[in-house]
Amino acid sequence: MMNKGYLTCGRDAESDEVYTPFYAVAPIVKYIPKDWTVWCPFDAEWSAFAQAFRERGYRTVCSHIGNGQDFFEYTPAEPYDCIVSNPPFSKKDRVLKRLYALNKPFAVLLPLNSLQGIGRYAYFKRGLQLLAFDKRIDYHTRGNLTAYMRGNHFASAYFCRSILPGSLVLEELKKYDRPLIAQEEK
Repeated sequence: MMNKGYLTCGRDAESDEVYTPFYAVAPIVKYIPKDWTVWCPFDAEWSAFAQAFRERGYRTVCSHIGNGQDFFEYTPAEPYDCIVSNPPFSKKDRVLKRLYALNKPFAVLLPLNSLQGIGRYAYFKRGLQLLAFDKRIDYHTRGNLTAYMRGNHFASAYFCRSILPGSLVLEELKKYDRPLIAQEEK
């Protein structure tokens, strides 16, 4: 059966506004050394990345275009050791170009089919690791920060450089509910 959801999904800035649930951040945290400072360049302070890393005692620097901190032009003033985030999928080629130019370890969530592409191949051959899962990640949407939408039509994986113990790591994704922003904070 054809995956019509994938064929009809948005591929623009509007469809880029999805947010990572806590359960999808948990698998990458264990691979980040505890003494590293983590830059989350596509994250507001309430993002699951920012909250999960801080709850585990990591120094975390967040930046977001909504605060005038455009990843393609902005670099935090304070030193950081790695970059971890969920970038806008429609800008994945520009994101990867910048990540490799920054020459820091990184882990970014991207659609698994991002593995293909002539332009991306030039970067990936310089070093790429994948953290892939047994099931698809379901994301929060702008309209629902308390529960993630179930039934995602594409697979996602962490595309990493100098983070994982090997080139390909496979893990079981353990889903659980946790709101990004509690009801009383809205």
